[in-house]
Amino acid sequence: MGAPEFPEEATSNERLGTVQSVERAISLLEVLAEHGSGMRLREITAVAELSRSTTHRLLTTLEKRHFVQFNRHDGRWYIGRQAYLVASAFVHKRAFVASAIPYMRRLRDLTHETANLGIAEGHDVVVLAQIESREARLSVAKVGGRMPIHCSGMGKAILAAYPEKEVRAVIANMAVSTDALGPCYSDDLHVTRRRAYAIDDEGLARGVRCVASVVYGANSEPLCAISVSGHVSRLTDERIEAVGPLVSSVAQELTGALGGR
Repeated sequence: MGAPEFPEEATSNERLGTVQSVERAISLLEVLAEHGSGMRLREITAVAELSRSTTHRLLTTLEKRHFVQFNRHDGRWYIGRQAYLVASAFVHKRAFVASAIPYMRRLRDLTHETANLGIAEGHDVVVLAQIESREARLSVAKVGGRMPIHCSGMGKAILAAYPEKEVRAVIANMAVSTDALGPCYSDDLHVTRRRAYAIDDEGLARGVRCVASVVYGANSEPLCAISVSGHVSRLTDERIEAVGPLVSSVAQELTGALGGR
């Protein structure tokens, strides 16, 4: 009996128990990760040593899952937010949270409210860390808990940092409809961008308000969000006007500490 035959293109990969298309897609991510200023298709093709058609097909697939993104203004491909989320899992669980804790403590002490840290994961925000208020212990979600991205303070802060196209894509894939969000939702995100902090006005729980601001990563993409939450009797409209800039300021400091911009 002769040696087993393998399809020519997949021979070595099959023998090693690997999938060629996956290896190629990962190689493209590695190439883009090494070129933070983005790359044109011909540059990626040359470095990855793949055909133009194969490279474009893989990039288009990765783009649909937000692992890469194409900027039509400069014609360059960049690492996408989903790749950063996956790659940052190690950091989020260890150094990332540890680095954020001192800033959260300071925010808690400045506002006397519970400070929270969360990341976007799909259609939710996952709470990574929490420093409870010494005066009024009140929170909607504990560490590890999930909150809908569209109505939580941290979620709205992160969404406001996305391009409009991505915001529409996130909402389109959610169970909630655009009509259910109301005609003012887009305006709310615009206001959030302008003032640099988001407000959850009892959107998650009756009697609880949240003020949040986004923290950016090295590629100027939203990395996470930091917030304070408290009872409406404490976070009044007048007080939010003072607390909002504090949250935004601490978020900017944390952005710098984490190497963001």
